[in-house]
Amino acid sequence: MAAKSENFKPTITKSQKEKLIRLADKYETKDFLREDPSQFLYYYNTPQDIELCSFIAALLSFGSRKQFIPKIQYIMSLADNCGGIYNWLLTHAFENEFKVSNNKKFYRFYSYRDFYYLFSKLSDIIQIEKSFGIFLHGKYVEELNNGNSEINLIDIISDYFSSCSIVPSTKTSAKKRLCMFLRWMVRPGSPVDIGLWTWYSPDALLIPLDVHVLEEAKKLKLIPPNAGGTRKTCEEITKIARTIFVNDPCKLDFALFGLGVDK
Repeated sequence: MAAKSENFKPTITKSQKEKLIRLADKYETKDFLREDPSQFLYYYNTPQDIELCSFIAALLSFGSRKQFIPKIQYIMSLADNCGGIYNWLLTHAFENEFKVSNNKKFYRFYSYRDFYYLFSKLSDIIQIEKSFGIFLHGKYVEELNNGNSEINLIDIISDYFSSCSIVPSTKTSAKKRLCMFLRWMVRPGSPVDIGLWTWYSPDALLIPLDVHVLEEAKKLKLIPPNAGGTRKTCEEITKIARTIFVNDPCKLDFALFGLGVDK
């Protein structure tokens, strides 16, 4: 019988900790970018383009890489015809391909119309602010000034994009794709993550909880064997990650990836 969550106590041995640190260092290299969606962090050179490209890439990063990476490349190829993703969104050039009336599926269960709403929302943002990052920084500071010191940036993003079905917004969701996006944007000094947003602490990041991370965490007995892919589980793994990678919990993401590869 599976152990009850309330009676479960996570355990990690010294040797496990050392192995995870070793694996994280081994796999957090430029080679990681080759087949991973994080490759799109380096598609553009300017922060305004990088932020938007990365956000769109992260939201599309589910299912088969062989299917979603070409979809991301397709969007960026359209944007390149307009001078980059920032200008493509700013000028509403995306409407040439993505129309509110088009309910044809673009990727999996998301339609061209779904992407129209996403792109329109991003366009609205950069009509007002110089960049997506500056906009989110402002929202974050606003929350802090209102006394909400516990707010997580993934929730600010999901709340603002609540009308866009592509952006996860339910309270129990682990919001894996948003967590991955923030890992890319926030972590400094990484050969993979780009660390543009120095105004947000890497310690506040949450582990991007995909199926692989969930299963490896169970095998390591970091979480109960019956734990689901929820926000609560994500927070529990992240809490333990902070004891292994102090002030940089998302480095555990590379270690768990390494565990799967090294089998």
